Amino acid sequence: MSKDFRMTLNRIASSLGLGMSVLCASSAWAAQMSDDSFGIDFKITAQSEDDRDLGTRGGGDITGLGIDARPWVYAQRGDWSAFAMGQAVSATDIIETDTLDNNDLDSEDSGSSNDGRVPDKSYLALREFWVDYAGLTAYPGEHLRLGRQRLRSDEGTWRDTNIEALNWSFDTTLLNAQVGVAQRFSEYRTDLDELAPEDEDRTHLFADVATQWTPGHWVGVKLHHSRDDGQLPRAGERVDELSKRYTGDLTWLGLHADGDFFNPRSSNPLNYWAQVTWLTGDTDQLEQSIVGDERIASGSRNQDVNAWGLDLGLRYSLDERWKVGGAYARGSGGGDDDSSKQFMQTGLESNRSSFTGVQSRMHRFGEAFRGELSNLQVASAFSSMTFGEDYDASLVYHRFWRVDDNQDIGDSGIIAPLQDGEADIGQELDLVVTRYFKQGLLPAAVSEQLDERSALVRFRGGVFKPGDAYGSEADSLMHRAFVDFIWRF
Repeated sequence: MSKDFRMTLNRIASSLGLGMSVLCASSAWAAQMSDDSFGIDFKITAQSEDDRDLGTRGGGDITGLGIDARPWVYAQRGDWSAFAMGQAVSATDIIETDTLDNNDLDSEDSGSSNDGRVPDKSYLALREFWVDYAGLTAYPGEHLRLGRQRLRSDEGTWRDTNIEALNWSFDTTLLNAQVGVAQRFSEYRTDLDELAPEDEDRTHLFADVATQWTPGHWVGVKLHHSRDDGQLPRAGERVDELSKRYTGDLTWLGLHADGDFFNPRSSNPLNYWAQVTWLTGDTDQLEQSIVGDERIASGSRNQDVNAWGLDLGLRYSLDERWKVGGAYARGSGGGDDDSSKQFMQTGLESNRSSFTGVQSRMHRFGEAFRGELSNLQVASAFSSMTFGEDYDASLVYHRFWRVDDNQDIGDSGIIAPLQDGEADIGQELDLVVTRYFKQGLLPAAVSEQLDERSALVRFRGGVFKPGDAYGSEADSLMHRAFVDFIWRF
């Protein structure tokens, strides 16, 4: 897709987002008519972050406050429904008000030579817009949805993002199934003119099915295929931040067993999760050389990909309030010029889920480190507590290693270089505490359609201690912390 077309999409999204903001803000207090609903979500976020580069370059610190308003409108007539949500963000610094934001966004002080993905402190966006038809079968949990929508799997390691898609889902007591196709065409933000290079010209096909063989126990299979038809830089061309590093076809096949591990309302005293995933395909990898201060493409090489990933979790309820557990994940690494054993995730993941057994969702691989399961193994131990209906808290310890200590890992929240020959990436301690409020000002007709209560205050943060893989010159500690205040009208 051309740059001009993407910029046109962003301008359209800006106009629609602004118009929706005005419309829904004025309609949020209106009486509900028939099956139509209007509303607005407000989120105030304070962020403190110290040196994601671990002191290896200038900058890297963030301290800021932002407000995120998300007006929305929902309408239903018979089997048809439609939904749209805009977004308006204003902040004192480049902070993260949206947990679905990617880690690959440049910052204003990054020195990037291409500003197509440098975010602004304030922007307008269009998060979702879709139409839904629920009349293909007589089952109430069946939907066919078209448009920009939230694709999400419970564990967050396969899908959890807003993307343009055609998605059919089937959700009943004993059987869950999903089939769809998705491709990202624009970020629909006024400040971002370019897609991330891995999203450019990349199509996703996915399907999964799971059955409940006994109450609270599921087995299932997931299938995901991505086809990247983009172009690598030609030999002699300059390589920048928006240049593709690889293209090709990749296929993931996963088998899982789930004992209500991601269900905070589970009544089972013991919850478990086990998933094994195979990755196969072939890619064309960019080769480049450094000439002066620039990176220049020198060609490409074809690689066969044969990799695997493992994700395990076990949680035990000591009583109605207190739960303890552990988890282990491993994404393979290694390979040579002709073949790769390095596991990659689908590119649609957030890695956020409620794996600790409470309602609050956390990053599976560290609130500060935010790793991708690629040439990485992670061991975690956690404890969580609920205090009545209004509080929950989770404390998680992570330890990280490289599988192949001479290869890089995937994306993470740390941008410091790794040292060859060292496997120890580091360790982290995370804390998430949430105070929930009652329905507040949320209209009763709307509250029935939402999973969460209308308001909350949440602290989420992590302290990361780098290991030997980051070298002796790295800072001894790095932290990332947020305080979120959310209120839904």
